[in-house]
Amino acid sequence: MLTSDAGAPSHIVPRRLRMAMESGCGGIVCAAEDLSDARTIAPRLVRVVPGIRPEGVAADDQARAATPQQALDGGADLLVIGRAVTNADDPEEAAAKLALSLL
Repeated sequence: MLTSDAGAPSHIVPRRLRMAMESGCGGIVCAAEDLSDARTIAPRLVRVVPGIRPEGVAADDQARAATPQQALDGGADLLVIGRAVTNADDPEEAAAKLALSLL
């Protein structure tokens, strides 16, 4: 629903948030840096944040990556964590460390 383009004009995210509210969406996918707008404009929508990277893990192709804590502190309801775990040398250990870092 929302843009992952780091160079998008500042009016795009608020406009798309309003569209999501008006069309009856139950949630949105947005970058962590858009969570403040999402909480203000569309507070009832579930906020899903992709591009989550633990501290020190490469952002890969994520233009607007965030740490799990940054996203949670910003008001994320759900985090999408993929390559930070699946591409790790030991995915099980990476997932466990990530989970422990959030306690």
